[in-house]
Amino acid sequence: MKFVGESYKEHSEGLTLSEDVLPRKISAICPICFEYLPGTVKKKGNKTVLVTVCPEHGEQEVEVSSNILRRTVSLCPVCHKRIPADLVGEDGKLVMKKSCDEHGEFEDIVFSDVSVWKDFMKDFHTGNGVKVPITHRTARECPFDCGLCNEHKSSTVLALMDVTNRCNMHCPICFANANDQGYVYEPTMEQIRKMYQVLVDERPRCYSLMMAGGEPTVRNDLPEIVRVAKEEYGFKEILIASNAVRFSRDYEFTKELAKAGASTIYMQFDGLTPKPYMVARGFNAFPIKVKAIENLRKVRKDIGYGPNIVLVPVLVKGVNDDQIGDLIRFAAKNKDIVAGVNFQPVSFTGRINRKKLKEQRFTVTDLFHKMEEQTDGAIKVEDWVSVPALVPILEYLRVSRNPDDYPELSIHPVCGSGVYVIVGDNGELTPLNRILDVKKLLELFKEGKIKSKKDFLLHLPKLIKLRNIGKAKPLMGAIEKIFTEGSYRAAAEFHKHVLFIGDMHFQDGYDFDEERIQRCGIHYVIPDGRLIPFCSYNLIHRPLVEKEFSRPIKDSEKWEGLLKPTD
Repeated sequence: MKFVGESYKEHSEGLTLSEDVLPRKISAICPICFEYLPGTVKKKGNKTVLVTVCPEHGEQEVEVSSNILRRTVSLCPVCHKRIPADLVGEDGKLVMKKSCDEHGEFEDIVFSDVSVWKDFMKDFHTGNGVKVPITHRTARECPFDCGLCNEHKSSTVLALMDVTNRCNMHCPICFANANDQGYVYEPTMEQIRKMYQVLVDERPRCYSLMMAGGEPTVRNDLPEIVRVAKEEYGFKEILIASNAVRFSRDYEFTKELAKAGASTIYMQFDGLTPKPYMVARGFNAFPIKVKAIENLRKVRKDIGYGPNIVLVPVLVKGVNDDQIGDLIRFAAKNKDIVAGVNFQPVSFTGRINRKKLKEQRFTVTDLFHKMEEQTDGAIKVEDWVSVPALVPILEYLRVSRNPDDYPELSIHPVCGSGVYVIVGDNGELTPLNRILDVKKLLELFKEGKIKSKKDFLLHLPKLIKLRNIGKAKPLMGAIEKIFTEGSYRAAAEFHKHVLFIGDMHFQDGYDFDEERIQRCGIHYVIPDGRLIPFCSYNLIHRPLVEKEFSRPIKDSEKWEGLLKPTD
């Protein structure tokens, strides 16, 4: 295994993240076989060309835009044919441009602020994937033959298991439920046990599992499903992705789920006013969310423990993007039970015209800038850190302990990022890097200057920003334990002191990037034993899997209206 720092040099050396330099070296693909390889952008007469040298097809030259920063493989959003896609810097934005022979040209904004993309791409890292791939495919068949295959670059950081496609809501924007599809996808306990075993056998081992759907709480046996995962298969973190309807209505069920070992409720939470719920859900669901939070808090009081909550707003431009700051303040006010907010800019399904796509696309850098504005500068754009920036820390823990106990976190920098915030007594928000020089700490790991507990403890005092030392005191012990113990318990202790603010921008047919899919760390486990990356599952594989393992819906399971009546 390469130690900290080596892999970064291997994968980033020589690439130019500037559209102003010619000639420049970029990451590219062979235009014939779509293999990833270095390319050179240069002037040729009055044209700009990209030159690649493929081991199989030799030197190839294609005309490109002069401001191209990267070439990747994407899909036609109509027919799903694999096609080349250029990522270009244009008017301060990162834009994906691609063309299908049959359906024409497509253009989409990937990052509204290309400077943030350039900064994040410094953390680009190609991981080792899984030790024993489930399927053996070539990169040329991605994303249609998923397994995980031998070409995948990341192990499973978080596994998702759809335990049903039934739901107790009927949202206007959603068609992924049994009421509309006419069939029920609901794995049996025997199938669920087999899927658990797939994750247990994976190396590195996956310890984090999310129950999803549909709406997982419509299954009355969900507490037993959770108990088996926790007690018999050793999962350390079990999340429930939920619209919170049953938590608001059924206190005893909520308590049983807590006793079974649920760690986190990943709660659909679109805003603090009726408007976003009316648009996305068809009715004002906000009172349901408030009641669910009250019940989950009551469970903690009654039995002495219980799951925390992560609020999950789906952001739609012009609908709830004006509530970003208020959502964070709401989470901070409820810090006793809310562990974080994970924002998800909306993804588009189906065909959308170019003008509407440009008007409605909301990217993660739109989120960053609006958050800075709506928190009065408390959380700034530069406070955000991409997930793979943490790779050196995980490599340190893997080298010094059992490597199979830690994922690499080698996902694509565009796929996720976050910032930890300390909430003051009066609700003030202070990002962790105002107290601890987080980026300098990551640099030390990245450069291989921290290789032991002794190295870490030597550098730590120098990284504390003294003007904020008062706020740092309750955190330092927890931070030390993460690097000296390296345990999930130490990580849990750290999270008690902070509020996590994160983002995940899932792909659709317009911004699909195969490099992101190959580095995905969030995988669906399905009854035939395969693991499928999140975005390719929802874009391509979901209907195929559900139909293969489904049964016809019963008349008693059908209902009218936006919210299913209480049983």
